[in-house]
Amino acid sequence: MNYETLYTIINLSVMPAWLLLAILPRAPITQALVHSGLYPLVLGVFYIVVMVMTLFFGMGAEGGGFSSAAGVSQLFSHPLGILVGWSHYLVFDLFVGAWQARDAQRRGVPHLALVPCLFFTLMLGPVGLLLYLVVRKLTGKGGWNLVEA
Repeated sequence: MNYETLYTIINLSVMPAWLLLAILPRAPITQALVHSGLYPLVLGVFYIVVMVMTLFFGMGAEGGGFSSAAGVSQLFSHPLGILVGWSHYLVFDLFVGAWQARDAQRRGVPHLALVPCLFFTLMLGPVGLLLYLVVRKLTGKGGWNLVEA
C-alpha cells in the first residue's frame, strides 16, 4: 500500500466520527464509537507503528527527530513522517471535538452553536477550541477554564 492510500484511509477514517458528533450527538452509536476511546486507540496504534518504522527502523527521513527544529523538519520531509504528523493531528483534534460535544451537552450549550466549533476544530484544531470557549462564555454556560464544574 502506498503513502497516498494510507493518508486517504486515515483521513477518511475520522469523518464518520465527526459527522456523528455533528448530526447524532446523543445517539448510542456516537457514544459507542466516538466517546468510547475507540478512535484514539485505533489511530494511536497506527501512529505508534508508523513512528517506530520512522524513527527506529530507518524507514523515514535520515536525520529526522524531535531534538531540533531541523530534525522535525527533516522528519516531516518524508511521507512516513507526514503520516506520523497527520495521524497525530487527527487523534488530538477528534479527542478535543468529542470533549467539546460532551462538555456542551453537560452544560446545556445549544447544539447548533457547537456545530461550527466542531467544524473549526476538525479543520483548524485550536481555532475550534477557542471558538467553543467563546461560545460557552457568550451563552453563559461556562468560562474560560477547561476544568471548571
